[in-house]
Amino acid sequence: MKYKIQFILLLAIPLVLWLLPASFFDTGQSLCISVLLLNKSCYGCGMTRAVQHCMHGDFSTGYHYNSLVVVVLPLLIYLWIKMLVFNWQRMRESKK
Repeated sequence: MKYKIQFILLLAIPLVLWLLPASFFDTGQSLCISVLLLNKSCYGCGMTRAVQHCMHGDFSTGYHYNSLVVVVLPLLIYLWIKMLVFNWQRMRESKK
C-alpha cells in the first residue's frame, strides 16, 4: 500500500507542475535562505523557475533563470524514473 501511494504521488507531482502555467513561480517572495538572510543569490536560485519553464518547453527562459538546469533537469528526470521503477517493482512484489 505504501508503494502504491508513493507511485501515485510520483505520477501526480509532475502532472500538477505541468498543468500550472510556466510563469507560475516567476513572481513572489523568494524562499531561498541565502537571499532572505544574506541578500545574495546562490547556485540554486532560479532553479524552480528554470525547471518549470523547461517542463513547458521554454528552454531559453529556463536557461536564463539558471544555466545549471541543463545538468539538474536530466538528473531529476533520471531520479524520477528510477523512483517510479522502484515503486512499481515493490507494488508488484507485494501482490505476490
